[in-house]
Formats: sequence, structure tokens, C-alpha cells
Amino acid sequence: MRNGTVTPRSTPSSRGLPRFNGWSSAGRWQGFEIVLSGRAPAAPRLSQRRQDRHQRLLAAALALFAGQGFHETSVDQVVAAARTSKSAFYASFGSKEHCFRVLLEQEGGQLLAAAQEAALRSGGDHRAKIAAGIHGFVAACFRRAAVARLLLVESVGLAAEIETVRATLHAAFAALVEEEVRRGRAAGDFQAVDATVWSRAVVGAVNEVVGAALREGGSVDPARLAEQLGLVFGSGGRKPGERRFGS
Repeated sequence: MRNGTVTPRSTPSSRGLPRFNGWSSAGRWQGFEIVLSGRAPAAPRLSQRRQDRHQRLLAAALALFAGQGFHETSVDQVVAAARTSKSAFYASFGSKEHCFRVLLEQEGGQLLAAAQEAALRSGGDHRAKIAAGIHGFVAACFRRAAVARLLLVESVGLAAEIETVRATLHAAFAALVEEEVRRGRAAGDFQAVDATVWSRAVVGAVNEVVGAALREGGSVDPARLAEQLGLVFGSGGRKPGERRFGS
């Protein structure tokens, strides 16, 4: 991507991740869909009626994919729930997989935005920001459980194009954590860890814990999940005898 435009040779798999400034700067998620999809935002050329129909299809697909699974959901079911036609579906999406990918691109970044916003509001040190970011992500996943199921459960192993989007979202989350760890290292904290490995471990643990809770269902306390994850990572990464940052 150059000067805000997508170059002809750019593809989701060939581009690097966007550069994030950790959870210390706002506005990281503007243009996130362009990064994921390799496309500039659609120009407002569709009629309002077609835009409304497109959004109805996405809303219906989200509810069905999350509620009964991707493979169990048919295009016929999506168009019936959206109160439109099969031809209208294929006017918006090339396939059911394409519809899923668009949903993941459109909605997945919002979960990460919630993590960043929570970290920014925390006002603490680097560890506090990471803990707050984890809490914000976990809370958003249960607040928007249908979207979280798409990202953490239903998207696993579906198709290469969907896996690319999924991997990019997870890597972007890790990049936010890693940048905060590097800032902490510069201030004398996190001296015992490799920033990249530790950050990926954080994201992997968060994804596994939240994904398992979504798969298993039942009564879940998101605040307790986030608290337990904070206990795992809140004091990790210190050398023996290393003082707590800011103490």
C-alpha cells in the first residue's frame, strides 16, 4: 500500500502487517479493512436499497454462521433470513466463503479496537495496559459473542482466504502487545522475555480460553476469565529479584 492506495501487486499474503504503536496511541484501526482485504473502501455508488440489502445479508449470515455453524448454514437459509433472493446474495458475494470473509474483515477488527480502547483508558504502566487490553478484548468477545465465534471457532480451517484474514487479525493483536512489551523493556521492565514470543503466548492463551468458553457454552463470567489471564501474564517476564515496574 502506498500513499493510501493499494498497489496492483499487493495481496493479503504478500503484505506485511501494519505498524502499530502499541496500546499507547489511538486511531490504530482506521483503515483496518483495507489492510486485511487489499481493497480500498467501496465508493458510495450502490443505491441505498442495495446497501440495506447487503447489510441485511451480512447480519443474517452472522447470526446463522455463529448460531449453527458455517457448514450447516446454506445460502438459501441466509437469503430467507435476510428476506431477499439468491440472486441478490450472489450480487454481493461470490460464494458463502466470500460472505464469511467479508464478515470477518468487517467485524473482527472491532474486537481488537475494544482491546486498544480499554488499554488507553487504563492510564497505567505497560503491564497495566496489557492487562486492561486483555480485559477489553475478553469483554468484547462476550458482548459480541456471534462475532467472536466467527473469529475464534467457526473460522478455523475453513479456507485459505479465510485463514489469511484470521491469521492477520491474531498477528495484529500480538503486534499491539509486542509493541507495549518493547516500550516496557525500554523503561526497564520485561527484561526476562523475548517480546515476540511472549506477545504471541498472550494472544494464544486469550484466544484458547475465550474460544473454549464459546464452544462449551454455559454460564461464563467474562470478568473472571480476564482476571485469571491477568494473573498468568501480569507478573510474568521478570528476572528473579527484578522489581515491579514503577515500584
